[in-house]
Amino acid sequence: MGLERTQLQLPRLGIVVPCFNEEQVLRETGSRLLALLNGLLEKKELSDESFIYFVDDGSRDATWSVLCEMHQADARAKALKLSRNFGHQNALLAGLMSIKDRVDCAVTLDADLQHNEQAIASFLDKYKSGAEIVFGVRNDRATDPYLKKIGSQMFYRLMRGLGVRILADSPDYRLVSTKALNALADYQEVNLFLRGVFLDIGFKTATVPFEVRERFAGKSQYSFSRMLTFALDGITAFSVVPLRLVAIAGALIVLVSSFLALYALTVAIRGIEVPGWVSTVLPIYALGGFQILTLGIVAEYVGRIYTETKARPRFIKEEELI
Repeated sequence: MGLERTQLQLPRLGIVVPCFNEEQVLRETGSRLLALLNGLLEKKELSDESFIYFVDDGSRDATWSVLCEMHQADARAKALKLSRNFGHQNALLAGLMSIKDRVDCAVTLDADLQHNEQAIASFLDKYKSGAEIVFGVRNDRATDPYLKKIGSQMFYRLMRGLGVRILADSPDYRLVSTKALNALADYQEVNLFLRGVFLDIGFKTATVPFEVRERFAGKSQYSFSRMLTFALDGITAFSVVPLRLVAIAGALIVLVSSFLALYALTVAIRGIEVPGWVSTVLPIYALGGFQILTLGIVAEYVGRIYTETKARPRFIKEEELI
């Protein structure tokens, strides 16, 4: 496969960049990515049909106006505007599905310039050697706030503990071949978790380490609530372990309750008074809290099933600059 790729015509690359309220950084992002394309073209690493594909995920600032200006200045800076905010994962999916028939491979990266775009050259080397999916892996998390760093570490450990196949410290910075994009198109779930899906596909993969930089301008649009939703999507999309834990915990509570009942019966036969408050009130609180918790876990899965059965579109296109 590697020899076949090196002997074929130069690959057409599409760089997909999801944007949400990123007007402060977009011009610099576009400038750096176009400079990267120019450098790779000069080295005969890419086809001159390669381009950048920005996805405006329902921004409320001047993001779309800036993208229109960039497209007028250089037609390689293409853009898609979604009708509203569909979320980061769906914005990525919209970009990938929109260009999959126009490229040989696609790279996704964030608009804030924290992902070092120079690593794309190494991505292409791995692709030309036969990899269908190339994952970018952070060298470190020095630029992350302390709480975000700890939260991320806990997230990856939790995911692996629940049996989810996920590559630690690998954000949505990756190269995907057309073959892998066509496989991705077969995944129809609404609650999409791309970091799990690309490992689930099963094609040949490779990794490329990259340095994480400080955000060029503005502040991150990825709030704590968005990160929590992202984590829940990953867990519910690829693991049923929480439901199994609920069943195991229920069985253990029944077992403990049986022992307590046997103990109460034994001491009653011996004429020993059983303390009432501890033996009744505390179990009521414990069992009540457990029931509410288990109902919440089950409800989370039922809610996901509900959204899947409605089969609503994962994104809606409003306008495209090609």
